[in-house]
Amino acid sequence: MALLKVKFNQKKRVKLAQGLWLMNWFSVFAGILVFSMGLFLKIELRKRSEVMDNSESHFVPNSLILMGILSCAFNGFAGKICYDSLDPAKFAKWKPFLKPYLALCFFFNILIFFIALICFLMRGSLDSTLAQGLKNGMKFYRDTDTPGRCFMKKTIDMLQIEFKCCGNNGFKDWFEIQWISNRYLDFSSKEVKDRIKSNVDGRYLVDGVPFSCCNPSSPRPCIQYQVTNNSAHYSYDYQTEELNLWSRGCREALLHYYSSMMSSMGAVVLLVWLFEMSVMVGLRLLQTSLESISNPEDPECESEGWILENSLKDSLKSALESLKKIGKFNQVEADAEGAEGEEGGKTPAITTVS
Repeated sequence: MALLKVKFNQKKRVKLAQGLWLMNWFSVFAGILVFSMGLFLKIELRKRSEVMDNSESHFVPNSLILMGILSCAFNGFAGKICYDSLDPAKFAKWKPFLKPYLALCFFFNILIFFIALICFLMRGSLDSTLAQGLKNGMKFYRDTDTPGRCFMKKTIDMLQIEFKCCGNNGFKDWFEIQWISNRYLDFSSKEVKDRIKSNVDGRYLVDGVPFSCCNPSSPRPCIQYQVTNNSAHYSYDYQTEELNLWSRGCREALLHYYSSMMSSMGAVVLLVWLFEMSVMVGLRLLQTSLESISNPEDPECESEGWILENSLKDSLKSALESLKKIGKFNQVEADAEGAEGEEGGKTPAITTVS
């Protein structure tokens, strides 16, 4: 028994072809949308590539760009087929290509669904990428005179100002690294010497943060040095002064920004996938309804269309049997080649009569 069997007359076939033609062009615009989303996400990731550890996060935008291009190509081709199917003479030239094309569409839709899932599941990989990238970026914050790293201070400062964040996981991360360049330290000062000597690695560590961590909404001037020393400032308790510095880490802020963006894109890609699936089903019905016309010379006669010629269970069985036959055929060929090799390797025995 065929799966989703539908009866068609000429009027229904024409309406189906016209509807599919329109849907395919909508799918072309959807492909342009997916391409644009991938391009936008790639640009956003490249903006902050200095604070990312590797390029794994670019898998999603690259996939979206590729899917967008393929969607435009596949649906433009399908639109042409649907338009030509209104004329039986024109449809005849497309008939040999329809089954391979539908098979390609099936695998293409699997890829679209896979990319949509990746958009939702990319958070974990992005988290580790940002954590390590921000850690490395903060280490190079002081290297304003080092070629290749002189831009890192500006990058980190702009990042903390734009996303209202401080440090990797919080402002205390700045206490663990030397973010002030030696160029601006007075090594003749006893305080500087004592701080460097007190550290095993010889670094100048302070309980202070860069100016970009300061919250402009704070009612008092920003306290960015001796942050944890309550006695150094009048009427101050760093544990309750929430408005003084940004409390959220930049890893969390960036992760939330990119994750929400990817989730929105994933939802759009899922909608595109559903639309593509409906187009593929409609194209399959159109193909089978045109091929099953009993009298090609009478285009007005009725015909039947279906998704699968047999039931889903029978179709899976036949597919498995076909795969088994292919495997057996390859095995027979391999055995035959082995037998030929053995025969060729034999040398005829020569007997001598004395």
